[in-house]
Amino acid sequence: MSQVPPPPNPLPQGEGGINVTLKELFIGFTRIALSGFGGVLPFARRVIVEERAWIPSEEFTSLLGLCQFLPGPNVVNLSICIGARFRGVRGAITAFTGLILPPFFIVIGLGALYQQYGNIPVVNSMLRGVSAVAAGLILSTGLKMALDLRNRPLLLICSSLAMVGIVALRWPLPLVMLGLLPLSMLLAARIYGGKS
Repeated sequence: MSQVPPPPNPLPQGEGGINVTLKELFIGFTRIALSGFGGVLPFARRVIVEERAWIPSEEFTSLLGLCQFLPGPNVVNLSICIGARFRGVRGAITAFTGLILPPFFIVIGLGALYQQYGNIPVVNSMLRGVSAVAAGLILSTGLKMALDLRNRPLLLICSSLAMVGIVALRWPLPLVMLGLLPLSMLLAARIYGGKS
């Protein structure tokens, strides 16, 4: 008499067999959303990679690169990808909702407050200070992610060229992407062509 194999686990798992629930996805992405406005990438990386360890740092960097290529806001695309990875369509919807819903209501309230008090000099000074902090957080996250590229020369070369084109030369992103496509294909063929 043959033994019946156990049914396969219907829930996708991440590195090391991590199993993330819908509640954890919603709470995690709500926390990311409430941590910052207009630049939640540093908080997203901290929560997803460092605190919850849902995916490793290098995978986060690669996944973010894919999400930047897709239309729409990067962290929103990231929430959908990570939610889908762990819980399929329901996970994608849950992570997206956790990221978007709470800030939606907060922005409506802040908009009403700004309309009432936006002309006060102290409020304008406070907003300039918050902008400087946000820029510093994004810069530090960029440096952490750049460390992930040290073992991936193709990504390092293409990322550096893209940064020069966009930041220094102020070329449009679609033009830079199209311009780097032949170079990245050539580099990939030379670097990875002999590997199976």
